[in-house]
Amino acid sequence: MQDENLTAQAYPRTQHAMAMHTTKTGTKSKQRVVVLTGAGISAESGLATFRDPNGIWAQYNIDEVATPTAWRRNPAKVLDFYNARRRQIFEVQPNAAHYALAALQELFEEVHIITQNVDDLHERAGSKHILHLHGELRKARSSQYPELVYPWDGDIHLGDLCERSAQLRPHIVWFEEEVPLFPRAVELTQQADIFIVVGTSLLVYPAALLTEYAFGVVPSYYVDPHPRTLPGHENTPHLHIIPKSATEGVPIAVEHLQQHYLKL
Repeated sequence: MQDENLTAQAYPRTQHAMAMHTTKTGTKSKQRVVVLTGAGISAESGLATFRDPNGIWAQYNIDEVATPTAWRRNPAKVLDFYNARRRQIFEVQPNAAHYALAALQELFEEVHIITQNVDDLHERAGSKHILHLHGELRKARSSQYPELVYPWDGDIHLGDLCERSAQLRPHIVWFEEEVPLFPRAVELTQQADIFIVVGTSLLVYPAALLTEYAFGVVPSYYVDPHPRTLPGHENTPHLHIIPKSATEGVPIAVEHLQQHYLKL
């Protein structure tokens, strides 16, 4: 169901954009908000998406840089690819959508971000509870002992070893690998009172499955300039589809949920 009545309103681009809308007493809602974000939200900060026609996977072969087989075959090429991605995130800043989601913390006691993104823009915008489904660029981990994870802002080179003398690799969930945090993401989604999806194609699994635990169950918002047709959800109640970019659509969603679903 697409709600054509959701229109943009003035929304300042600051971390505290929502502060003016909180109650005079400062009371926060006890409802739990869970947000699923994808590459579309970071694209407006200048990070290339992966699946768009001009995205990263149009320039690189997934099988050569983003699989365990690629790592075994040519680890130097894999490291070069992710080193370039890591350097790029230091050249960009969070945008209005990141700040709008962080500002939900002014309204709700619990706001959880489940992101498919491997950048740290949600953190820099001020969001506190973030689950990185697919890993984090600013971390490295042991290629043999996955529990050994380290903060890492520079390039990773062949010869950079963990404390147990194994080569370090990007702390990224590659294609063909299990997504270890997915059960936690399901748990959070099942506990949601309000669910928001921003900037994702809903084509990457298992992340796309999270919508099945929320759409039609709790009030939900789907913000994307080219929203995917969702079979079985054409007439789902309380599903608001906002066909706009993240920076335009997230403030609309926040304003709407505040007016219609916020319970103090």
